[in-house]
Order: sequence, then structure tokens, then C-alpha cells
Amino acid sequence: MPVGTAATVKAMTADAVRATGASIVLGNTYHLMLRPGAERVAALGGLHKFMDWPGPILTDSGGFQIMSLDKLRKLDADGVTFSSHLDGSKHRLTPERSVEIQHQLDSTITMVLDECTAFPATYETAEQSMQMSMRWAARSRAAFTARDGYAIFGIVQGSVFADLRRRSAEALGAIGFDGYAIGGLAVGEGQAAMFDTLEATVPHLPADRPRYLMGVGTPDDLLGGVQRGVDMFDCVMPTRAGRTGRAYTRAGVLNLRNARHATDPSPLDPACACPACTRHSRAYLHHLFRCDEMLGPMLLTWHNVTYYQDLMRDIRAAIVLGRLTAHAAEVREGWGAGQEQG
Repeated sequence: MPVGTAATVKAMTADAVRATGASIVLGNTYHLMLRPGAERVAALGGLHKFMDWPGPILTDSGGFQIMSLDKLRKLDADGVTFSSHLDGSKHRLTPERSVEIQHQLDSTITMVLDECTAFPATYETAEQSMQMSMRWAARSRAAFTARDGYAIFGIVQGSVFADLRRRSAEALGAIGFDGYAIGGLAVGEGQAAMFDTLEATVPHLPADRPRYLMGVGTPDDLLGGVQRGVDMFDCVMPTRAGRTGRAYTRAGVLNLRNARHATDPSPLDPACACPACTRHSRAYLHHLFRCDEMLGPMLLTWHNVTYYQDLMRDIRAAIVLGRLTAHAAEVREGWGAGQEQG
């Protein structure tokens, strides 16, 4: 899912996002609560109309900001009070209020309010945090209005402790959700620990519901996540990298600011159908970034989001053909052939 935190995928029009093959985008409850406000979005016809995205929209609940904005919030058993990073104004989020805001936004997929546990955490801290998130999950589920075409997902927490993840998954399963997210990863624990945690968690999630790994990640993270049973992902990485001159390609990661691209007439990725690859050269993209032209980030963001969609499309095809393991090896071999650092 391309990330559209503030009702926009940065540097892209909605038409451009659709052209990549994306069918669902992500918004953020906390940021939209502050600006322009959920009530205003509702009055203007909901988030789909507001941002010209008729397809599904998943909204994060504000739980990640409990961790990332820890110096601007006060947490208690009932919820969290934020001091706005914009103007210092106070905003209260409880499980019920988070669900209400997401309803006002007309989110297709509502996420429960949880505490994204910081890393590292002691077992005792992670356990207390997980237990509170499970109480909040039950409250979020009770506050959600079930209706056709809409869903609510629970979020597994428990840091890197396998038994806490199992207990969290089982608690969410007992409450009953339309899908299950795995939160609190990609927060500094490293890929190996993340994969170990997925292997300890996914078997305890219902097999007939979507499994969503939140805030992840690199192409290799996505490939490894699918191999461990994950269905859905979101991450700012492809758009953020696009704005800074880094391109994800079938031959690895390229830095378009690197001088070696200055006279290169070849396409960024010959197998990619995005405008950056079909209509421009590496030399031109390099020129745009060296001149700080806004078209550079726009084209490279379009490319990176396209690459991520292509990556997932090819993974789905490999699963249907029963050759995911072989396909994963081929993709990783391609990345190794042309990997560029920096």
C-alpha cells in the first residue's frame, strides 16, 4: 500500500498512483485529525472524495505516533493525549475516538488503537504494553460499526518475545477481526529478529484472514515477509527514497546523484513501464536531481512505487505457479548483480 499520510502520496497525483497498479492506499488518523480535521473531511464527502481515491483506504489508528512522538504525548490506561507538533494544541485519542475519527474519514479498513512498543524493551515492559493494546483492541472492536464493504483489523504486539506475540495473536483471534496486523516491527530490531518474530507470530493468526505487516519495508523485507505468510505491507520507503534520488530496480538500488549516471543514456530499469523508465534516461534523471528540479523526485517516486507494485504482482504470480522459493532466489540474484551503495 503506498503511504498517503496526509491524504496524498507525496509527489504523485492520484492518477499516477493508480497507474502503478496500486489498488489501496494508506492514510493516517493522527495527522488527518490535526489537519484538516476529521469533521472537515467528513463534511467534504469523506477521504475517498477528498483525495480522489475511489478505491479502498486503510487508516493507521495513531498508535505508531504513541511511539514516534513520545515526547509530545501523555499515555494512560484509557488512551493518549497528544500535544500537536504543529501548534501545541491538545488532542485526546482513546480507542473509541480513534475508531470514530476513522469512521468520519470513511476509512475502508479501520485499525484498532494500540501502543507501538518501542525497541528495545524489557520483557515486563513489552508484556504490559501488549496487554494494554489488547484491552484497547477489544474497546476498538466494540466501537466499530460493522457494515458491508468495511473492515476493522486487530494489531499484534509483544516486541520480539515469541510467547507475547502468541498470546497477543490468540487474544485478538478470540475478539474476532476482519484482518490481523503485525505491529511493533521495523523499529530497530533488525531484519533477522523481524523474520524470527514473524515465524513465531503468523502460525497463530487465522489462516482465512489477511495478515498485514505494518511499516515494512525494503523489497527484501517484503519478499521475506511473504515467504513467512504475510499478505499486506505499507512503507514510506519507496516514496521517501524517490525524493532523495534512490531508485529500487531489478538490478539493485541505484543512487541517481552518483556521477556515473551523468552520461548514461540507458533507462533506469529496462523492464519497468513507468514514465521515468520508458521516456527518460539515467542521465536525464541524474540531471534533474543535480539541478534540484522537482520533476526528479516526482519521476523517481513514480518509478519506485511502480517497482514495489511489480514486485508484489510477480510474487503473487509465483505463488499461483507454486514456485515462490525459486522466484525469491531469482529476484535476490538480480539485486546482487547490480547493487550500488550510497
